[in-house]
Amino acid sequence: MITVNGREIEWRQGMTIQNVLDECGYTYRMIAVWVDGTPYRREHFAATVVPDGSEVQALHMISGG
Repeated sequence: MITVNGREIEWRQGMTIQNVLDECGYTYRMIAVWVDGTPYRREHFAATVVPDGSEVQALHMISGG
């Protein structure tokens, strides 16, 4: 199991940050992601494996005035 924004989801071997975002339905273009407190850039989402038991935080960045 991993926790994403406080919600538990089933962990799979080889699961990447992008897999987690897809499974949770996060399709935002501007999103910030931390895995166990470490921030990751979008260009690393597809290659970064999320370990079992991890805490993932995903925040949608918005702009406006």
